[in-house]
Amino acid sequence: MKQATREQDALARHWKRLYAPIADELAASESLLRSELTSDDPFVDGLVKHAYRLGGKRLRPALVLLAGKAAGKTSREHVVLATVLEMIHTATLVHDDVLDEASLRRHRETINARSDNEASVLVGDFLFTHSFYLASSLDTTYACRRIGHSTNIVCAGELRQINSRGNFELTEAEYLSIIDAKTAELCACCCRLGGHYAGASEAVEESLDRYGRNLGIAFQIADDMLDLVGDEASMGKSLGTDLEKQKLTLPLIRLLSESSPDERVEIRELLASKSRADRSQIALWLERGDGMEYARQTARRYADLARVEAEALPAGEARDVLVSLSELVVSRQD
Repeated sequence: MKQATREQDALARHWKRLYAPIADELAASESLLRSELTSDDPFVDGLVKHAYRLGGKRLRPALVLLAGKAAGKTSREHVVLATVLEMIHTATLVHDDVLDEASLRRHRETINARSDNEASVLVGDFLFTHSFYLASSLDTTYACRRIGHSTNIVCAGELRQINSRGNFELTEAEYLSIIDAKTAELCACCCRLGGHYAGASEAVEESLDRYGRNLGIAFQIADDMLDLVGDEASMGKSLGTDLEKQKLTLPLIRLLSESSPDERVEIRELLASKSRADRSQIALWLERGDGMEYARQTARRYADLARVEAEALPAGEARDVLVSLSELVVSRQD
């Protein structure tokens, strides 16, 4: 536990250094987040405050602020939107933990482990609805409309992933389309909103959207890899849930596509098995093939696409951090 805490503290310091160009804005967003996530009822207050603590890298609010600073300058609107997007992201995490039956996130109990699924669903709803209330405090409805559209796509992506469970014929293109919706869409929304509220041109907004989308795809591929081979103790969250729920991710899609017909039959039987011992055999199959390396290179390709978009932005500290993020998402271990 002490080792995990030290690693967590080191990672926190790393992200703090990385976010130095937006430190003041991010601190203002954190303060707003804490002040908004409250309730007069002690039970509700305890749950929503616990949800706040489940957040980690604050990547989504950082993208709003970095995109704004890279495109021009940040304002009160950026701080509000950074807070809104973190609320929405946290809501999706709370709901994801219900879907995955996860008990651990960021070295803390998930809401469903702390209370139950009913409370978790309602905490997620609390966060969603409050985020839109806060977004409506801005002078125009643009942010509400853009965020509403994106969150609709995110939910549809999650539904598509649920429908794909146990589909061992899932293609790489279908997988990429799903993670584009369920993960990359929100990252793209963060970057577009950051640019828009800094007065960016439509061309720059589009470039920031592409940056966020490619970054989000790379991030999710890396996350899916960690779910298969990461260390639960050091990462501080439940792993292996994709296999338990029979979700095909890129390393497994590649493994199946490169296997012989007889091997595919055996691998599918292992994937379909309810036995943890059988599922553990998947790791041996992955070691024999190139599924993990293929997924890593694919994530790298999308990260490179994000980097190209960032490098086209005006020179400055914020742009440099966006470039660094495109490199970090593939190599991260948390």
